Amino acid sequence: MRVVVSGSVAFDHIMSIPNRFRDYIMPDKIHILNISFDVDKLRKSFGGNGANIAYGLGLFKLKPLLVASVGSDFGGYGKWLKSHGVDLAGVSHHREVLTAAGFVVTDNDDNQIWSFYRGAMEKDRLHRLNELVTKDDLLFMTSADYKAMEDHIDQAAKIGCKYIFDPVFQIPLISPVKLRLGINISQVVMGNDYEIELLLRRAKLNLNQVVKKGKIVVTTLGAKGSLIATHNQVFKIPRAKPKNDNDPTGAGDAYRAGFVAAYLKNLPLPVCGRLGSVVAAYAVETMGTQEYKFTLKELKQRYQQNFGETLNI
Repeated sequence: MRVVVSGSVAFDHIMSIPNRFRDYIMPDKIHILNISFDVDKLRKSFGGNGANIAYGLGLFKLKPLLVASVGSDFGGYGKWLKSHGVDLAGVSHHREVLTAAGFVVTDNDDNQIWSFYRGAMEKDRLHRLNELVTKDDLLFMTSADYKAMEDHIDQAAKIGCKYIFDPVFQIPLISPVKLRLGINISQVVMGNDYEIELLLRRAKLNLNQVVKKGKIVVTTLGAKGSLIATHNQVFKIPRAKPKNDNDPTGAGDAYRAGFVAAYLKNLPLPVCGRLGSVVAAYAVETMGTQEYKFTLKELKQRYQQNFGETLNI
């Protein structure tokens, strides 16, 4: 089964501070907030939820098709993705704008504050999924232009392909009606604990209602691992131990790549979650979202070391 990833491509500017946001922010003065963070680390790297997930899937030799919009500055980034096994046939180029850009500050507790320049991402509205996706594909829909996502939810419903819904940052902008449809046509709903809670509130649903419809809900919990909920069971997935805690940025996208790689093989859900956790550990060990790498042999060794069982993939 081919996997198609619809989502953002961006240049990430990743910064960190040596203390905590709470050292800067006074809750009783939030109405006149005026702060500046003293950043001690800065890195510009390739990013965007869609590209990050596609990169991870490329390491599994799955040749994912990326559906996204990019600007005049994409050249070197495109060569990087292509060299790591990503199919760029679904990427549209727009020379009149720049590729989207993300700016994130991370504190010592791994809390993050993001800003995002949309740039070429607004052109996502021009994509027609029925020209790129077939009913035999697995479509992973993650954060992109919110209007495009609303259209793509409708298009995915008509195509009838297997579908993973992960709206991430666009949850507040997508209409509740479209969010409910995105959930209803999916096999899997993914997000971190904040995103899943926000998604359910916006869609006016609760977790029990979603899993009773036969949906799998995957909730990532950062250093606490993840939860995979089905209609009759909740699997608690522990965190795979990284060699260091360099940078959490992109770990969620890496988890998704590992989960999907196992899901495509029809492996048990706990194995999907544990493989996601191992790939996330690789991402945490590097500064940036696409700097990690592994061989299948190394991946199996890390899986064995963390979970005491053989990974058959």
